[in-house]
Amino acid sequence: MAFKDHFSRQAEEYERYRPRYPSELAAHIASQAPARTLALDVATGNGQAALDLAEHFELVLASDASAGQLKQAKPHARIRYLRHTAERLPVASGVADVLVAAQAAHWFDFPRFYAEAARVLKPRGLVALFTYELPRIEPRIDAAIDHFYRAVVGRYWPAERRYVEEAYRTLPFPLAELAAPSFAYVTDWGVEHALRYVGTWSAVDRCRLAEQRDPIPEIAAALKPLWPTDRILSVRFPIHLRLGRVSPI
Repeated sequence: MAFKDHFSRQAEEYERYRPRYPSELAAHIASQAPARTLALDVATGNGQAALDLAEHFELVLASDASAGQLKQAKPHARIRYLRHTAERLPVASGVADVLVAAQAAHWFDFPRFYAEAARVLKPRGLVALFTYELPRIEPRIDAAIDHFYRAVVGRYWPAERRYVEEAYRTLPFPLAELAAPSFAYVTDWGVEHALRYVGTWSAVDRCRLAEQRDPIPEIAAALKPLWPTDRILSVRFPIHLRLGRVSPI
């Protein structure tokens, strides 16, 4: 199964240290769907968004091409996990109320993905794509993370990462777009959790492979003088959502 696999190697860490999503996000998506019978969560990873959608839909089909990611997914009575790419789903035509991709749409083959969305969605069916930015904590900590992101591992970001940096504003979106509110995930972390989160970045993994070294000690050396190990700080991830109904492509 051919796909852009940037996360299977760190699937367990991804499940433990990546941010979740605010409950209000899935609630808003559900409120715009034509019904609440079937939701598709494509490139589900370890099922974070699928669990939120299961609070609002009778059934969630959560698919991912990565066996390693799906192995970390939590079971739920209203979720069925499937191993498939986002561009080719084992779903009948015209059956889904909503198709969601969380922090994943920038990796897709856009023409094939949108054609598949048009096939599987009901009339007025909804596509919901969302992404989150780098965490915002405190100005000096943010500056250290931003420097590491650009200057230390920046060359190892896949080209598609630019869509995230541009808050999905430039992501191809050939749909009848709906206005969408802004969201944010807010949590409390210590510095060790933050370092583990940075360690899940695809660019960090690519740096390790290319340079045969771990760059995490470099960001740890920058953060720890600013963030004592016994200090818990509020961490905010701004989330950008695009909503649309299928239209001719």
